[in-house]
Amino acid sequence: MIEHFVRTINAFSSLSSYLTGILTHKPFIAGLPPAVSFELTNHCNLSCPECASGSGLMTREKGFMDPVLFERVVTELKPYLYYINLYFQGEPMMHPDFFSFTRPQRLVRLVVSTNGHFLAEADAEMIVRSGLFKLIVSLDGMDNYTYLHYRKGGNYERVVQGIRNVSSAIRSARSHLKLEIQFLVNRYNEYQIPRALKFANEVNATLRLKSMQVISSAEEDAWMPSNDKFRRYVMNGGGLSVKSTLPDRCLRMYLNPVITWDGMVIPCCFDKNADNIMGNLNMDSFVNIWKGEKYKSFRRSVLTGRKTIPICTNCTSGLKGVKF
Repeated sequence: MIEHFVRTINAFSSLSSYLTGILTHKPFIAGLPPAVSFELTNHCNLSCPECASGSGLMTREKGFMDPVLFERVVTELKPYLYYINLYFQGEPMMHPDFFSFTRPQRLVRLVVSTNGHFLAEADAEMIVRSGLFKLIVSLDGMDNYTYLHYRKGGNYERVVQGIRNVSSAIRSARSHLKLEIQFLVNRYNEYQIPRALKFANEVNATLRLKSMQVISSAEEDAWMPSNDKFRRYVMNGGGLSVKSTLPDRCLRMYLNPVITWDGMVIPCCFDKNADNIMGNLNMDSFVNIWKGEKYKSFRRSVLTGRKTIPICTNCTSGLKGVKF
C-alpha cells in the first residue's frame, strides 16, 4: 500500500513540475521520473536505412550495458517507477546477458521492443517466463519483398515465426504477457495494414501503427506514405519538416529519460547520438543528475525555445493530423 502511495505521489509531482514549467517557463522539478528507458546495446543485426544504428550514422561508440550498472540505477529508482523500457537504439536481445535484465521487478512493468529475429521456441518460452509486462515486435511488411524494403538484412519468415512462437508460449503458459506488433507505416507497406491487423488478431496481439521517421535519406519523400494521416512530415522548401508547431513544452523532460548502454543520461528517445548528455551514472547518482544544473538548463531551453533544439525536429510530441 505504501509503495503504491509513493509511486502515485511521485507521478503527481512529476506532472505538476511539467504544468508549472508550462505556466512559468522555468525549469521547476519535483519528484523523479515514473518511467526510464535503458539502452541494453546499440548493436543491431539489421541495417534499416532511417535508423541511426542500422544506417551507420551513429557516431558514438557501440557496446553493451553492464548489468551491475542497471541494477544499481534500478535500485535507486524502483520505489518511484511504473515502467522500465529495455530498449533505445540497437537490438536489446543481442545483449549476451539479455535475460538478466528481465527478472521481475516488484510493481514495475518491464517492456522490451525487438526486431523479432531472436524469438526461437526456447527464447519465446523464456520471454514468457520472465518478468516482462509487454513485448513489442517490429513487423514492417506482410511479405518478404515489402518487409525488406526497410528491414535490410532481415528475414520476414523468421520474424513471423518468432511472433507465433511467443503467442503459442503465452497461450500454453496462460501468461498475462502483452504482445504488440509495431508496424512502421511507409509508402511500400501502407496498403498491407489490413493484412497486418488480421495477422495480429490471429496471434492475439495488438497492432500499433507508427509514423515513419526520416533522418538521412536523399530520397526522403519516397518513404512517406501516400495517405497523409500517416505522415509525420510536410514538404517545406524542398525538404521535410515535422507536422508540429513545436510548442515550448515537452512531457518527456519530466516522465521518461533514457540511459545509454555506457551510463549516460540523455533527455529523451529522440537523442539518438546522445548529443545532449545530462550526466554520467558511472560518476554520479541519477537523483543528482536529474536535479542538476545541466538538466535544469536543458529544460529551460525546451520551455523557452524548443524550435532551436535539433533533436526536437523529429519529435512526435504535439503532432497534429497523424494517426498512430
